[in-house]
Amino acid sequence: MKEYKNKWIEIGGWILFLFAVGFFCLQMGYFFVHARYQVEYIDNRLFYIINMLCVICLVLAQMLLLRLNKMLKIGIVIVAAVFIIVNGFLLDKNNGQIMNITSISPDFKHVFSVKEDVASGEAVYYRSYYSILARPKEMLPSEIVGEYKVEWLANDIAAFTYQTPDNTIQQFIGTYGDRKNGTSYYYVGAEIHGVWQGENVEVNSNQEGISVTENNNTELFSWENIEQFGTLAVILKNNNGAAWTIALNENFEVHSDASKPTVGNISLYKATMDENQPIILHDKNSR
Repeated sequence: MKEYKNKWIEIGGWILFLFAVGFFCLQMGYFFVHARYQVEYIDNRLFYIINMLCVICLVLAQMLLLRLNKMLKIGIVIVAAVFIIVNGFLLDKNNGQIMNITSISPDFKHVFSVKEDVASGEAVYYRSYYSILARPKEMLPSEIVGEYKVEWLANDIAAFTYQTPDNTIQQFIGTYGDRKNGTSYYYVGAEIHGVWQGENVEVNSNQEGISVTENNNTELFSWENIEQFGTLAVILKNNNGAAWTIALNENFEVHSDASKPTVGNISLYKATMDENQPIILHDKNSR
């Protein structure tokens, strides 16, 4: 029984040691790609967290695999504790300089990331690569002030809603997919041409623009006040702020032939800091 227990302790020690080596190699690889390709962790805090995990796994592996006297064990624990405390302090300091806004998609395949320089107020959207790495893609048009929230309208569409210094509400959309297998670019407004209906809401996309009717109140957004993100979503703007986001649901099918019937749904998401959910709409002519 004792030999069986010792065997599992040894196996656990080697597993922890391999984890420590893996974390170390990950950090070394990060230094290389960061210097050569200007790639960063999707969230800056990951760098310090991985450092701490590496040391914790290494210390535990030593405790399980090596026969150390009591004083040596205490010394190793003290050194590890100091290292962890220092990294915790650096993590907190970095978080005070760069505000990381990170959200993982419901299917865990995509990560939405915005990093804001607290001193300058500049916020940058980062495109994720291999889940934990990212590169800066574009700067948000306005500074983030006060509240913000991220809502996934689909597994590949993230809506970021935030307040600005001029008391307007803005939205920024992160898109990570396509509804036409990436074969060509297309315009969301043209693809949703027609009338769409949902609970107490109607959307009409035509030559004049896109109108939204909510509780019998209609507002028309001309095409110059409509901004497209990727090939999956558009934002409807008024008074220099965002009013609505329209997104193509995952069951939406883009057809090259306009004569084919519309297949799938769209989502309408209101730009507000209040808690709200996207409204699913269906093509009026499909029923």
